Amino acid sequence: MHIINRPTPPRAAWALEQSGIHPLLARLFAARGIQHADEIDTALKRLLPPDTLLGCADAAVQLANAIQAGQRLCIVADYDCDGATACAVGVRGLRLLGAPLGFDAVSYLVPDRVQDGYGLTRSIAERVKASGADVLITVDNGIASVDGVEAAHALGLSVLITDHHLPASVNGQITLPRDCVIVNPNQPGCGFQSKAIAGVGVMFYVLLALRSELRQRGVFTEATQPKLDGLLPLVALGTVADVVKLDANNRCLVAQGLKRVRAGAMPAGMAALLQVAGRQAAAATSFDFGFALGPRINAAGRLSDMRLGIECLITDDAQRADELARTLDGINRERKAIEGDMREQALQLAEAMFDEDDTPPPAMVVFDPDFHEGVVGIVASRLKEKLHRPTFVFAPSAADGKENELKGSGRSIPGFHLRDALDLVAKRHPGVLLRFGGHAMAAGCTIDEDQLDTFEQALQQVAHEWLDAHTLERRLEADGPLEPQYRRPDVVDTLHEAVWGQGFAPPVFSEEVEVVSQRLVGEKHLAVKLKHRGEPVDGIWFGHTEPLPGRVTLAFRLDADAWQGQRRVRFLIEAAQT
Repeated sequence: MHIINRPTPPRAAWALEQSGIHPLLARLFAARGIQHADEIDTALKRLLPPDTLLGCADAAVQLANAIQAGQRLCIVADYDCDGATACAVGVRGLRLLGAPLGFDAVSYLVPDRVQDGYGLTRSIAERVKASGADVLITVDNGIASVDGVEAAHALGLSVLITDHHLPASVNGQITLPRDCVIVNPNQPGCGFQSKAIAGVGVMFYVLLALRSELRQRGVFTEATQPKLDGLLPLVALGTVADVVKLDANNRCLVAQGLKRVRAGAMPAGMAALLQVAGRQAAAATSFDFGFALGPRINAAGRLSDMRLGIECLITDDAQRADELARTLDGINRERKAIEGDMREQALQLAEAMFDEDDTPPPAMVVFDPDFHEGVVGIVASRLKEKLHRPTFVFAPSAADGKENELKGSGRSIPGFHLRDALDLVAKRHPGVLLRFGGHAMAAGCTIDEDQLDTFEQALQQVAHEWLDAHTLERRLEADGPLEPQYRRPDVVDTLHEAVWGQGFAPPVFSEEVEVVSQRLVGEKHLAVKLKHRGEPVDGIWFGHTEPLPGRVTLAFRLDADAWQGQRRVRFLIEAAQT
């Protein structure tokens, strides 16, 4: 591991400190490209206006017309946390905005991961029609569902696409669904500045525009209009869980959601999920969203039925929310067990691809007939972290009539755009990829089992062309030394109150320390006693068992734990450079 310290522009750090920002935060923000205090202002007034999001105004008109005509609306969700929160925001928001007109005809449908696959398909359109709906609304999907939209139109459905994924491309030409309203910052011609907004954020913006449209129609005034800020905890959860870049607009959405969660103002399901995860709402962080709540929602879509997750986020019944949260927690425990077994098997398969003294190939492709398709993405992520290589993990498709198909999920490293790599594979080897899509760091695809070797060779070739030794070197960006005066619990709290995440990395400090003693805890964690600037401090390295030398450069995060009624700072070790 090579630890690299981020450069900190001194003038920017000084200017931020002079504006009243905590000196340590000023340094950290400056290292992340912040130059002015207003760039970290997370007040609601700082949100980008909805009228800059292409299609948002048209969507508002379409929905307002449908609500006033008493038409039935059906939301087609996705089976990850972004899709689940987007669905919950849509259902809650549409019911809220339709309430003054006595409108409550909003339902939702979740595709079956096995039978329906991803996106809006003909079978889903038929199910929406059979439900009695008049308007089909996608959340977190649909931009690439050209055939599905045509099928919906043929059934007499009106369609609204809300999504944030990249459009489909055929022979280098972008293809969009026709004759429907599309709200997606990544569609051609959209000038919305936050291209990284999550699917749940797009749906929230549609609701803001709908409220404005209904206000213009005289349904309510600014004084009587329904408040939508109660949806922000869900928006924050989906945004963090989808690991989208936390640009200024996303940081604002997450900060506003966290503010309400910490004040206890959140849906009953979120409160119940925090409780089963052993987290305190008053001290909630974006870390809790990404590593406690998000996985429990995602587990439903991976192993069971995402309707459990959506119902948990929609219900206002605290007892029902508690029951659903406990069910989701149990499913997540099952997911962890399956993932652990698959991870060990996948690592053995991956390490068999190279000798112990060799470096891994530039990309990894792993398959086992006993793998579960609902967990391949998590396993790919774990392998990527272990080997620092773009990684695809495949499992047999569980869909009826698809016995020869493999479902793959990939995770990447900086410098290797996974979705673009799949696009190049598809162009070079037509027919190998039956379906594919995704982002720079995560993507998925479906292939025939007899094409696995061809896919692996093709992906390896792209990796050879795109990656060099510098890119393949495992590096960790850190924030340099920690001044001793900041090794205090109140500073830890100050850091935790800020919004950190993808593209706005949480603080990781690095410097040489003395290792006084070390021991294993629970057989898989290394607990250490250190001397930092001559003063004692405890540290722990989760999931690491190899002993450290007497003096070592560590990369570490700050945490505070309680011992005998007193809070103490400890170092959460991320990496060591000897």
